[in-house]
Amino acid sequence: MSTSTSASRVSTRRGRGGISFEDMAARRAERLVNLVICLLSTRQFLTAERIRDAVPGYEAADGSKGTDEAFKRMFERDKAELRDLGVPLETGRNSHFDSEDGYRIRRGDYELPPIAFDAAEAAAVGLAARLWQSATLGEAARSALIKLRAAGTEVHAADAPGGVPLLDASDPSLPTLLDSARTATVVRFDYRKVGADLPEQRTLEPWGVLSWRRRWYVVGFDRDREEPRSFRLSRIHGQVTTVGKPGAFARPDKIDLLEMVAGGWPDDERRALVRVSGAGAGQLRRIAESEADGMLTISFSDPNRLARVIASAGSGAQVVEPPDLVTAVVERLRASAGRA
Repeated sequence: MSTSTSASRVSTRRGRGGISFEDMAARRAERLVNLVICLLSTRQFLTAERIRDAVPGYEAADGSKGTDEAFKRMFERDKAELRDLGVPLETGRNSHFDSEDGYRIRRGDYELPPIAFDAAEAAAVGLAARLWQSATLGEAARSALIKLRAAGTEVHAADAPGGVPLLDASDPSLPTLLDSARTATVVRFDYRKVGADLPEQRTLEPWGVLSWRRRWYVVGFDRDREEPRSFRLSRIHGQVTTVGKPGAFARPDKIDLLEMVAGGWPDDERRALVRVSGAGAGQLRRIAESEADGMLTISFSDPNRLARVIASAGSGAQVVEPPDLVTAVVERLRASAGRA
């Protein structure tokens, strides 16, 4: 990568003053939390100037008109944002002698019930916050984190015990599918199966959305195939559209979505376990999703095509499951031996 290209990319992530947009967002969130804590800590109404002196993040007065105007604009934005987040910001005066309004937050209107997270729960909340950091989902996550932290509940978003895996929430179909699964709304989309040249339209009752091996899947009842199916979001083409009104179906009780995605239920993409050894299985390793202790996990939709690749590896590959793929490989090897 050239120096100019690298510098250009860095500059797009910087705001005025050389501060990255990520740092600016973190500072704003911290300032809002400090503002909430300050206004919760007083029974009196605090004027803007007293808040300016008490809350870290606001620039101190230096006598200049420009600095005062900048503070007023920032404070107005912060008040509006707190109200948008549902924080009950109250305006009033402590006595008739006060010349300007002050602000406070009544604890009874704001406080949550007692919340205590153990290490695993804190990690789960932090993981969820990282998931919801996309442009369309981030506002709800930021609102929740501000309220939890202001209530004294610490949430680890980046350094959770055991490490927090990276989740990519940028898939354009993810928000619609999440909302449709939540509201029980039927969806329709174009889906391209493995090995297919063109996508096919599917109508689905979405039971849930989950991430498995860093890929997103939607699981539900396929009305076109009249059976449960799972679909990888990256294979959806175009927009996901809703069909009809919410509450159109009921999700089955005790359904295991992970089992469906991992291969326990029919779907358009199956998975094979193939044990490999030596250098003859290079092609299989290239198409595998993962490898652990010589065991490859390979996604496939056409067993005959995969059987041909496995058989070409000879003694360097052995199918463990599924049974029909084992049979297909054995038959292909026997046919090759007969021709020899």
